[in-house]
Formats: sequence, C-alpha cells, structure tokens
Amino acid sequence: MNATATIQKTVPAKSPAEILWNLARKDMAAVDAIILEKMQSPVGLIPNLAQHLVGAGGKRLRPLLTVSTAALCGYEGVNHHKLAAAVEFIHSATLLHDDVVDESALRRGKKPANLIWGNSASILVGDFLFARAFNLMVETGSMEALGILSNASSVIAEGEVQQLAALRDLQMSEDAYMAVIQAKTAALFAASTEVAPVIAERPTEERDALRDYGLKLGLAFQLVDDALDYGGLESALGKSVGDDFREGKMTLPVIRALQTASEEETAFWRRVIVDHNQEPVDLEIAVSYLRKAGALQSTMDLARQKSREAREALAIFKPSPWRDTLAELADFVVDRIS
Repeated sequence: MNATATIQKTVPAKSPAEILWNLARKDMAAVDAIILEKMQSPVGLIPNLAQHLVGAGGKRLRPLLTVSTAALCGYEGVNHHKLAAAVEFIHSATLLHDDVVDESALRRGKKPANLIWGNSASILVGDFLFARAFNLMVETGSMEALGILSNASSVIAEGEVQQLAALRDLQMSEDAYMAVIQAKTAALFAASTEVAPVIAERPTEERDALRDYGLKLGLAFQLVDDALDYGGLESALGKSVGDDFREGKMTLPVIRALQTASEEETAFWRRVIVDHNQEPVDLEIAVSYLRKAGALQSTMDLARQKSREAREALAIFKPSPWRDTLAELADFVVDRIS
C-alpha cells in the first residue's frame, strides 16, 4: 500500500451535509450576505440579539435544502437566495419564541437570547425576523412561494400551541404526537424544499416529490432529536440533554414507554411529567425505563423509516451529485445520533 492510499484511509469521510455545503458554497455565501443585510436595524438591540442566534454557528440546514433543491431543479436565477434567507429567518424567529416558552438553558451551544436580553426583547426580535422573512418573500415576486412559506409559518405556530396544550398529558397518543412534530418541525423542512421547484417552474410531480422529501426528512430529524434528548451529547443537539424531560414534554419515547409501563413506572411518569416533581436522579431513571421498554430504539427505527421514505421521494430525479447527496443526507440525519 502506498503512502497516499494510507493517508486517504485515515481521513474521515465528509458528511453529506458538508458535501452539500461545498457544492452550494457560492449560493450559501449569497444567502449569508442577505441574512446579514436584512437583520440590520438602527435599533441596536435588534442586530445584536439577532446576531447572537443567527450567527451562533447553526447548521443552516433548511436554507441549504432550498438552494440545493433549486440546483437539482436547474434553477438559474437569484430568488432562491432570498427564499433560503427567508427560511432561515422563519426558523430563527421560532427558536427565539421557543426559548421563551421552553425556558431552556442552552441554544446552539450558547446561553439563549432571552436569558441575556429578556423575554420581551426575544419575542419582539423574533417578530422582526418574521417580518424580514415576509419582506424577502415579496421581493421574489412569486405568490406561490409566498403562499408556501406563509402557510408553513402559521402551521408551525399551530404545532407549538398543540405541543403546549399537550404538555404533561400522559394520555397523548402517537397520532397526536406525529401531528405536532409534522407541524412544528417538518412543515418548514417541506416548505424549504417545495419552493425551489415552484420558482424553477418544474412539473407538479417534482414539486410534490421534493415537498415529500422535505416532510419526511423533517420528521426523521425531529424523531432523532427526541431520542437524543434522553441520551445524546449536547454537541449533537445544540441544547441541553434532558430539556424535554425537564419541561414535561410528551415525546414518542415516553409515549411508547407508557404503553408497557408497570404501575410503579406509570406512577414515576405521573410524578415527573404531570406533577412536575423531579429529583436530579430522575432523568437517569427515565432513561432506564425507556431502554427497558425499547422506546428509544423503536423511535430510532421510525426515524430510519422516515429517512428511507425521504430518499425514495427523490427517485423521480436523474442521478446527479445534488440528488445523490440529498439522498445521503436523509441517512445522515438519522446516523448523527451519538
């Protein structure tokens, strides 16, 4: 074996997300320039707070999906940059609002904005970012794209309200849970991949396929996050491990563990979720119950199923670096678990 071959074997393979970033480097640079420009304001608190979140090293996965699917569709204009920036602003706005509701101690590995500037400032800057997103949508002149992203914004809000209403509800069903994550997470993934074939004026079947790809990818993404919350690394999540547990959120691992829980286990879940009476050791106990029930594994199995469905949705497109890497990304979303 020669030295070159040895070196190549020791270099870790790049992830599909990194490959997409390299393919879309110029597009993402244009998107970042728009983001930087549009989050400026003469009101100093707005860019400072926005920069704290938007510039915190987030994966920019959703705007990356927009520019990548635009390339897959052969789009040659510049409106995909504006739509990708709008997608990132919508996502960032929801994160600012979520942190106020969830009272989380960590966001993208940093202290959340509301713990630095206060809840009121976070909510209002979130509103500012929503407004900027709509400015960008209007600038594209595409009423269809505006309709897709504006509808996704309202669906996300509905999903967050649904989740809030189900907080500490041990009777929450799997169907209700899936409806929540489809609204609060998968809807924006689906919108970010659907707008590209719309502005590229591609056939309806391509638009439907890319929307389905984004939807299934988003579902897989959230299912993995919910499993990681009970045993992943904070670096993989960008938030504190156990946040969902501490907040009393009903996620699929808990729902499935309750299906086979003993009286003692059910009493435990009632105390920590419904009564919100938690001790420091309770997260460890919760993880042991989830593992005993196979709930973490079955949640990951469902995530893999959704990942496969996302990959299958791309089958109508001819092989290309864009299609193939997007397909591999669906697998990577699940394999990122630690």
